[in-house]
Amino acid sequence: MSSPQSDNKHLWVTWDEYNRLVEGLALKVYESGFKFDMVLCLARGGVRPGDVFSRIFDVPLAILSTSSYRADKGTVQGDLDIAKYITVTRGTLAGKILLIDDLADSGVTLMKVIDHLKANYADVEEVRSAVIWTKGSSAFKPDYQMQELPHNPWIHQPFEDYDGLRPHQLASWLKKGEQSA
Repeated sequence: MSSPQSDNKHLWVTWDEYNRLVEGLALKVYESGFKFDMVLCLARGGVRPGDVFSRIFDVPLAILSTSSYRADKGTVQGDLDIAKYITVTRGTLAGKILLIDDLADSGVTLMKVIDHLKANYADVEEVRSAVIWTKGSSAFKPDYQMQELPHNPWIHQPFEDYDGLRPHQLASWLKKGEQSA
């Protein structure tokens, strides 16, 4: 199934495009020479790229849940909630951290999380940020990005198909996929 045409208001991203963007972002970070001790990804949007980075760079993965897009099926930004705890696969949050999210929309989440880390994690020496997309509306410019989007389109990521899918619909969903293969 093909995606609708992207324009200044909507950016449609396929799985292949998404994966290439994440891999390209990893290459940018590698080529910068930044040696980090741990990946901290922001759930939910940063989990997929964070996992890939953790595997490629062979460093522990930490996850911090944040949430601000809750209203109107996740399309309206509200107040930012930052989880009380960070989940880490090995050790504790320390050293040089690569903070990963999918995008810098307003930039508020990344700015507040960096402030949160500085205020609450004395063993963190340095934090750099990496995102796939930075919108023109962002007040924060990440250290690494793949695409700058000056027109602030709504980004339709491939996994958003699951937002409207419920368990009782899985059988017909799977059949639909078999028919288009």
